[in-house]
Amino acid sequence: MHNVWCLKEFANNADMNHQLAGLNLLKNKNTFTFAQENFKCPDDFGFYPHHISCDKYWKCDNNVAELKTCGNGLAFDASDPKYLTENCDYIHNVDCGDRTQLEPPIPAGHCERLYGIFADAVKCDVFWNCWNGEASRYQCSPGLAYDREARVCMWADQVPECKNEEVAGGFSCPAAGEVSNTGSFSRHAHPDDCRKYYICLEGQAREYGCPIGTVFKIGDADGTGNCEDPEDVPGCEDYYKDVDLKALKKLGY
Repeated sequence: MHNVWCLKEFANNADMNHQLAGLNLLKNKNTFTFAQENFKCPDDFGFYPHHISCDKYWKCDNNVAELKTCGNGLAFDASDPKYLTENCDYIHNVDCGDRTQLEPPIPAGHCERLYGIFADAVKCDVFWNCWNGEASRYQCSPGLAYDREARVCMWADQVPECKNEEVAGGFSCPAAGEVSNTGSFSRHAHPDDCRKYYICLEGQAREYGCPIGTVFKIGDADGTGNCEDPEDVPGCEDYYKDVDLKALKKLGY
């Protein structure tokens, strides 16, 4: 009999706990809903930042507030002192201040979020501009690599994520003292491309390219050279044979 009473008491307690949990859940939901609906528009019309979320904001129209969310990877730009501008920009372009919360990332292909600019996972000179999950591929100029922090193309040897074999195509500068009479830097021909060459500065190789219509000609002394007319460079005479140089120059190349 005592056991039956205990079972009934346990069932009653369990049912009560279940009801209390439901009440707490409803209370939390109502509190959250109240917190959302409790925003009071400072003016009849405007766009106001959320107090803790950087990618959320309030749209006020006729003194009625509506909670809005920027695209995944965008943040609300609250820099307009009059609060009349509705602008979601890349997160790295927005000063979020104390608005530290963001929606979870939604990855898509090369995009870490649906919107943003992201480095390639393999090639350090490639980056992707993502807009609504659609990725456009961009490649830095020869000798440069995409810097994740600065979000610009920099000399490859200055980008920590760039592997040694990717810097200047793996070209290694001569050891100190091997090249004489070259001053603070030396120039070296690219092994495969007549137009490209390397400059070695303090042991670091950086890849350059001659202006369109010219190729690199090795100088008389080690570590020297200049960009010259292909006809004056043995082995590179036909480098531009299939290229319309006049058309390229008109385009600004």
